[in-house]
Amino acid sequence: MYNIAVIVGSLRKESFNKKLALALDKLKHTQLQLTLTKIDDIPLYNQDLDQDLPAAVVRLKNEISVADAVLFVTPEYNRSIPGVLKNIIDWGTRPYGQNSWANKPTAIIGASPGSVATAVAQSHLRSIMVAIDAILLGQPEVYILYKDGLIDDDFNFTVENTQKFMQGFLDRFNQWIAMSLVKNIK
Repeated sequence: MYNIAVIVGSLRKESFNKKLALALDKLKHTQLQLTLTKIDDIPLYNQDLDQDLPAAVVRLKNEISVADAVLFVTPEYNRSIPGVLKNIIDWGTRPYGQNSWANKPTAIIGASPGSVATAVAQSHLRSIMVAIDAILLGQPEVYILYKDGLIDDDFNFTVENTQKFMQGFLDRFNQWIAMSLVKNIK
């Protein structure tokens, strides 16, 4: 069983991306344990705190460090990633030499009602994560154009093609984690 830290890049109560993460968790994944990571209590990054990390940051870094993999589920804000997401990424690399993201199998998905969904945000996030040494899943790319009714009130996908596509993503992510962890052991 692989423990997956799921980081939703939106703090909104009715976040499309939180719904996407919850719907993903309802699909078949017997080898993956998806766990939402709390990020709404993380203060803004301040290098002055590197030697005495806030408790919420210590918790976040520990959750990332013990996870077998990370799944980012991000919206797109103004053609980039949300500030809250960049903030936790920065904290995860601090203090210097204690990068929680390094060698961590990672995938990125996202949903938005906008016509390009989250393609630009994911591109930015990919370049950030590669620079800090995460091991990124390249395919499939998952840019969900969110429409009302895509996910029901019980967090089930209502469109069969979307459900099949997301199941394929989960299956591929599971394979990616297994392959990445074997390579890291060698």
